[in-house]
Amino acid sequence: MNRKPESFDVKAELGPLMRFARALTRDAADAEDLVQEALLRACDKRHLFDARSALRPWLFSILHNVFVSSKRQRLARVRRERAALDLSPQSAAPDQEEAADLQRLRDCFAALPLDQRSVLHLVAVEGLSYREAADALQIPVGTVMSRLARARALLRSLVQRTESPGRPHLHIVGGRNDS
Repeated sequence: MNRKPESFDVKAELGPLMRFARALTRDAADAEDLVQEALLRACDKRHLFDARSALRPWLFSILHNVFVSSKRQRLARVRRERAALDLSPQSAAPDQEEAADLQRLRDCFAALPLDQRSVLHLVAVEGLSYREAADALQIPVGTVMSRLARARALLRSLVQRTESPGRPHLHIVGGRNDS
């Protein structure tokens, strides 16, 4: 028959718990984490503690179970990570040039006037129709079309000015690419 303990004082058991955790983990920080987790579980399960039995072995049992459980979880995670690595390609093409191209495009996009940048973003990035962009910006559809054409032309010229000679240039989607 389980009874709730009248005194569930674990302070006296902290030293022995820390020593046991340190022996299991061989690391002071991991031992502290282990003791904390074990004490949390003990508090959650204190209704299961039989007051006629000794507290220390019960706490050691919880600490050991938490340790074994966390070790199993770690091993399972390592196995999953290794399996994922086995499935992934062992080498990948470097993406430095693409990253540099994207940064140049971002810089050129940021250099556009606000009215053109906002229309281009809504239509080209967010995928809004001309009508939806016009409604969002509270301007006529014709103004959206005009600003969009000017934004694409200016962006194209800004990108071409920043390109390195001999490298293929970025293509601006939408409009014509008359370079």
